[in-house]
Amino acid sequence: MQGALTGFFTIGAIVAAGVLLAHFRVLGELQRTVLSRLAFLVASPALLFSLVVDADLAHLFSRTLVVSILAIAITAGCYLVAARTLIGPPNARTVIATLGACYTNAGNLGLPIAAAIMGDMTWMAPIMLVQIGLMQPSALAILDTLAARRAGRPLSWHSYPTLPLRNPITVAVLLAVALNLAGVRIPELLMAPVHLVGGVAVPAMLLAFGISLRLDPLPRRGPQLREVGVIVAAKIVLQPLLAWALGVGFGLAPAELLAVTVIAALPAAQNIYVIASRYEVGELLARDSIFVSTVISVPTITLLATLLGG
Repeated sequence: MQGALTGFFTIGAIVAAGVLLAHFRVLGELQRTVLSRLAFLVASPALLFSLVVDADLAHLFSRTLVVSILAIAITAGCYLVAARTLIGPPNARTVIATLGACYTNAGNLGLPIAAAIMGDMTWMAPIMLVQIGLMQPSALAILDTLAARRAGRPLSWHSYPTLPLRNPITVAVLLAVALNLAGVRIPELLMAPVHLVGGVAVPAMLLAFGISLRLDPLPRRGPQLREVGVIVAAKIVLQPLLAWALGVGFGLAPAELLAVTVIAALPAAQNIYVIASRYEVGELLARDSIFVSTVISVPTITLLATLLGG
């Protein structure tokens, strides 16, 4: 369990550094924008390319992935119904909120937790590929479409299939999957700078997140309190419950059941905030949902690991 707590502590320390740097005016609004854009347009594509190009794609056909996908889909559907009833008609902000309700932090938090609780980081590979290759491109395509409409630039029907290809993250992932399937191994000489640039992604995300905590209204003080509550309830309560129930129904082995449940209980991913910043929609909502779900996930995952034998 020490490894899991180390993962939580590392994230908290970098976010706290961002808060302090903003408090002492070392970094400000301009730097937050630069960090967010750097993470979204440059570092994240490099990081995700380096992860996917060597991933074990055989995991994509496992029963555990089916359970995880079903839990994600049902959680997203339940959130959309609840949001329509409690909050109002859907819009671009709803895309960010739905990601917060079901998009798991499988990268910088999920990997150390997988190593500590399940003893194997490869448990995170399938869910990362689904989120990176399917969920995120779909959300980005919707946001691109809505942004074009707001700007008075209606997209022709034949432009919709190419929307994901206009995003650097999606292009990096698709290229990595293609190279992986083709069995191409990139020389370390070429991958070294990719790894180096990709290493900037997580710190940049977390520092931008910390700056936001200092410069923007604190969590729980904004008008989005009810919306954050619905998102966090879906992410930290509903999704792991669904994953556990579906896992039992599919007859998963104890280790598999532990894995899908813990994966579902991970908090909302930090890159949701980067996406929100990139499209300038729902930024405070994304930030608060990530912050609250991360705090609550610590005791939740610890309890699940204890009950399910982690």
